[in-house]
Amino acid sequence: MLDALAGQIATAKLAVAEAIRQDFGARAVEETLQAEIFPALSSLKYYRRHLARWMRPQRRAAEFPFWFASNRVVCQPLGVVGILSPWNYPFYLAMGPLIGALAAGNRIIVRPSSRTPHAARIFGEIVEAALPDDVARVFCGEQAVAAEMLTLPFDHLVFTGSTSVGREVMRCAAGNLTPVTLELGGKSPAIIHGSYPHRDAARRIVFGKFLNAGQTCIAPDYVLVSRERRDELLEELGKALREMYPAAQTNPQFTSILGRKPHQRLTELIEDARAKGADILEPTTRQPARPTGNLGLRFAPTLVAGVSADMRVLQEEIFGPILPIVTYDSFEEVFGFLASRPRPLALYYFDRDRARIGRMLHESHSGGVVINDTLLHIAQDDLPFGGVGESGMGRYHGIEGFRSFSNQRAVCVPSRLNFVRRLHPPWTRRLRALLDRMTGA
Repeated sequence: MLDALAGQIATAKLAVAEAIRQDFGARAVEETLQAEIFPALSSLKYYRRHLARWMRPQRRAAEFPFWFASNRVVCQPLGVVGILSPWNYPFYLAMGPLIGALAAGNRIIVRPSSRTPHAARIFGEIVEAALPDDVARVFCGEQAVAAEMLTLPFDHLVFTGSTSVGREVMRCAAGNLTPVTLELGGKSPAIIHGSYPHRDAARRIVFGKFLNAGQTCIAPDYVLVSRERRDELLEELGKALREMYPAAQTNPQFTSILGRKPHQRLTELIEDARAKGADILEPTTRQPARPTGNLGLRFAPTLVAGVSADMRVLQEEIFGPILPIVTYDSFEEVFGFLASRPRPLALYYFDRDRARIGRMLHESHSGGVVINDTLLHIAQDDLPFGGVGESGMGRYHGIEGFRSFSNQRAVCVPSRLNFVRRLHPPWTRRLRALLDRMTGA
C-alpha cells in the first residue's frame, strides 16, 4: 500500500500543483514540488525502508528477582486514526500523518480543509486509487464534516491548525478519551548573534519566511538582532527579497494569500504597527512587472522595524509575509525575551560559536531547532516533528510517528524457574527476612 501511494503521488504531482495553484490563485509549481510532493515521497521511502525492523518485537531485560523471564514489546495498530488537515500545505499536511498512520497498520479517515477544494479533491482521488476503501477514506466538505468527526471515538486524532481551534479539538477528543497529536504553530523566532554574517542569515531567513508567502506553521515569525547591526540586516533582507521575489505583488512565483479575511487581517497588523510608530518597509515594490493571469489576493513582503511589545505583530502569530525585526542590546536579553513568551514550534539560531549554541539549546524551549538555517528539520525523516506547550503535542515523523500510532504492548512470559513464586503468602519470618534484604533493610 505504501508503494501504491508513492506511485500515485509521483504520477499526479503536476495535477496536485495545478490544483493548489487554483485554490491559492498563485503558487509556483516548483514550490509545491519542493514543499509538498518531495517530502511526501521521501517519507514513504523512509517508512518503507525501516518498517520491517520497527515491527519486530523488541527484547527487554528482566531484573532480579524476575530472572529467566522473557520480556518484549510488541507494537500493534491503535485502530482507526482521524486526521483533520489544514489549508496552507493542503497536500503534505494531510499526506504526512496518513503515511505514518498507515505504516503502523491503522485505518484512516481524513478530512481535508474546505478552503482548498481543488487540492482536497485530488488528494481524495490519489488515496482512493492507491488504498482500499476499508483502509483509508477521505471526506471533503464544510465545517459540519469536521464537527461530526470530532464526535467519533477515534483511537487517535491528528489536528494541524491554530492554537485556539486546537484547544477545542482537544476538548472534544477528551469526551471519548481519544489521544491527540496537535501541531499548532506559534511565533517561531530567528535569532542572530552579532558575530554571525548577516548577509548569510538574511538569505536563509527570507527563504524560510516568505516560502508560501509566510503561510507556514514553522516560518520564522520575527527576528531578534543586535541593535547596532539592525540596519545592516534590513538592507540584506531587502536585497535577498528583491533577488528571490522581484516585484512580488505581480510575480506569479510569489504565492497569494488564501482568502479575504486573512488578507484583511494582515493589513490590520501593518496598520496597527504603523499607528504605534513602527517603520514599514516593502523592498520588492520598486520593480514593476507585468502580471500574468489571475494572481489571487496579493500581499507584498513587508519588513517591520522599530516594533514594540504592544503591537499586534509581536502578540499574534502572523502567518503571512510580514517580518518584524526586534533588537537587543546584550545577548543576555535574548534568553529573558524567549522565556517570557509561549514555547514556539520552531527556533532558528544563527551563530558559529559552539559554546553559545550549546547554551541556546540548553536554556530555550521549542518543538524543533535549526542552527544557521530555517525549516530544514521538517524534511529530516529520521527526526521527530511536533510542538511543545502552546505550539502542540505529539510527534508523527520517523520512528516516533510509528510509535505514536502504535500500541506498544508489554509482554512478559515468566520462566518455570520463577523465583517470585517463593514470595507468595503466608508471610513467614523467613520470607520477611528475604524481603528486607530485597528492599535494602
